Amino acid sequence: MAEISKDQVKHVANLARLEMNDQEAEMFTEQLSSIITFAEQLNELDTEGVDPTTHVLELKNVMRKDEPRKWITKEEAMKNAPDQENGQYRVPSILSDGKE
Repeated sequence: MAEISKDQVKHVANLARLEMNDQEAEMFTEQLSSIITFAEQLNELDTEGVDPTTHVLELKNVMRKDEPRKWITKEEAMKNAPDQENGQYRVPSILSDGKE
């Protein structure tokens, strides 16, 4: 059984830039050791003949076929524009020239 040490927990916390006192390091050492113990139990399962999976549910493509169809003209798209210029939407400027 693989064990994790308090020093390893502190080292990982340091790499993650996390502050950790001795009491917290002890708590995380116990919790991570429990997780490792549980994960090692999974290695004891007989998986012979079980196909590897990447997802527990069967996935299928739910998107429609990409088929060309008639679309609106540029003029139809522009007819509701509150302000336009040279066939393009005109919107208020969000950049300043710095002279304000």
